[in-house]
Amino acid sequence: MQVKEITDIVEAFAPLALQAGYDNAGLVCGSYAGEVQGVLLCTDVTEAVVDEAIRERCNLVISHHPLIFQGIKNLRPENAVNRCLVKAIQNDLHIYAAHTNMDSVAGGVSGRMADKLGLIRQRVLQPEGALYSLSFYTPAAEAERVRNAVLEAGGGHIGNYSRCSFNAEGTGTFLPLENSRPYCGELHKLHAEKEVKTEITVPEYRLNDSIRAIRENHPYEEPVWNVVKLHTPNPVTGLGIIGALPEAEDPLFFLKRVRDIFGCGVIRHTACGASRVQTVALCGGAGASLIHRAIREKADVFLSGDFKYHEFFQAENRIILADIGHYESERYTKEIFYELITKKMPKFAVQFSKVNTNPTNYL
Repeated sequence: MQVKEITDIVEAFAPLALQAGYDNAGLVCGSYAGEVQGVLLCTDVTEAVVDEAIRERCNLVISHHPLIFQGIKNLRPENAVNRCLVKAIQNDLHIYAAHTNMDSVAGGVSGRMADKLGLIRQRVLQPEGALYSLSFYTPAAEAERVRNAVLEAGGGHIGNYSRCSFNAEGTGTFLPLENSRPYCGELHKLHAEKEVKTEITVPEYRLNDSIRAIRENHPYEEPVWNVVKLHTPNPVTGLGIIGALPEAEDPLFFLKRVRDIFGCGVIRHTACGASRVQTVALCGGAGASLIHRAIREKADVFLSGDFKYHEFFQAENRIILADIGHYESERYTKEIFYELITKKMPKFAVQFSKVNTNPTNYL
């Protein structure tokens, strides 16, 4: 099993194209062509995790946070990142991360948080990413084959439905000129062909792949397609999740339940002004930028990590803000990696790191 075969499984769920501009997701050490003996899953890559991978004979480490965020000027073992890299290279370890791309899909980091809390009617809190309508014209006899190829390239997803398309029959006309090699018709004679116009909604990060699928599978020498940008953002990509508890809960009871589920050493929160909470917004990692979005969506409580002192004032008794800790909010991301890989490769050696990489301690 090669590294790329495993990372392709992760990226089919959370494409690298969805990562933020500052991020460094993907393979940061090793080779996509490397043979994998075992996989170790973690939240952060630390020296203890690298030692664990070597000890457990797991030569592919998949983490949520990238080992490298900034430029590396040398490999002298003067800091933890460099020491991890040197030891990884010496022991032929491959190190891969799925970070903000895993934050940006509905079933990713925040979606896993929502599942742990039992939220229903989940949707992305702040949808992001452009959607396009892609239409193309295919001879009727080839329409299904070409359409399937484009759908396989990643288009046609609308909410909880896949392989969505609209197809209309019509007649296309063309005049093959000198040096053309027409699929049907004759040179210098106007030809009419029964065609199917297919329209598919495609997210921006899948648009080039979809057009490539048309070019590679279409029988015409010069296939025709049209691309129109839609006004609405992609509803299944973006940051955070908002959903509802099956039944309203007392605020303090809810926060205590959050503490127990996520193993929080402490929860910092604003005043529990509401008598009951039911609509819950959340974001894994550092989600303070979504506070106003959560308020606009009328959430009763917003859970995330890394709130600053002055950001708590933004609640203004309209919402309960609860900082549950950065690490704590993302601790279940490893489960997503595990489920993705073992679903495709149920007998492959995949294990969770036993190292607690949380750098924050509570007294």
